[in-house]
Amino acid sequence: MTSNQPPLWRRAVAELLGTCLLVSIVVGSGIAAQQLSPGDVGLQLLQNSTATVLGLTVLILMFGPVSGAHFNPAVSLVDWLLGRRSGSGLTLPELGVYTAAQTLGAIGGSVLANAMFDMGTSVSTKERATAGHLLGEVVATAGLILLIFALAATSRGALAAPAVGAYIGAAYWFTSSTSFANPAVTVGRIFSDTFAGIAPGSVPPFIIAQLFGAAVGLGLLLLLFPAAARIADDVVLPRSAEPASS
Repeated sequence: MTSNQPPLWRRAVAELLGTCLLVSIVVGSGIAAQQLSPGDVGLQLLQNSTATVLGLTVLILMFGPVSGAHFNPAVSLVDWLLGRRSGSGLTLPELGVYTAAQTLGAIGGSVLANAMFDMGTSVSTKERATAGHLLGEVVATAGLILLIFALAATSRGALAAPAVGAYIGAAYWFTSSTSFANPAVTVGRIFSDTFAGIAPGSVPPFIIAQLFGAAVGLGLLLLLFPAAARIADDVVLPRSAEPASS
């Protein structure tokens, strides 16, 4: 980790807030879609994915200069793994803090979305762990990791916000799982028994599939971009030195 990054507590707050808002967008738009288009699952998915694309793009722009806008333990884990090769990226304690902040933020995002729509927080009953869904999570997560780190490796990090938003929006439709691709978001979505929820029993296999997908994405990254290990500090967006006003 370079010394000119914002302090860890500030980065943790950014990761917590960013992941909280991301899940509130996913769950909240899912609730709204159910209410606005009852009985039309395709239209519900279109509304849900559109809100997620726009919201994720804005959140990366908002929090990226502080924490890198990972919002995803799989991204943080790969950042840490790459950094071991070059002495950059997250340290192991920082990885733990990022993961905890992301997971707590994701749970808070579901609670917030439920509260905004006057729905009590409840555990989802939506089972998702089929073989096709798990393969979809491998594909979605591998593609996400490859995209994020390839952009950083080729000095195109400025495109991360629209590119990541666009990829997740597309993966809503081309993967059978609707592209969770994020262990923290998966845990958070347990706590909303709505269109966007996931039953607790489906969570462990989903997370295993996501971590496997992250490993596949990392392997492809090192195959295609051998110098990628040097860019761990620039993922998803380069973390700046202290913001303009401390």
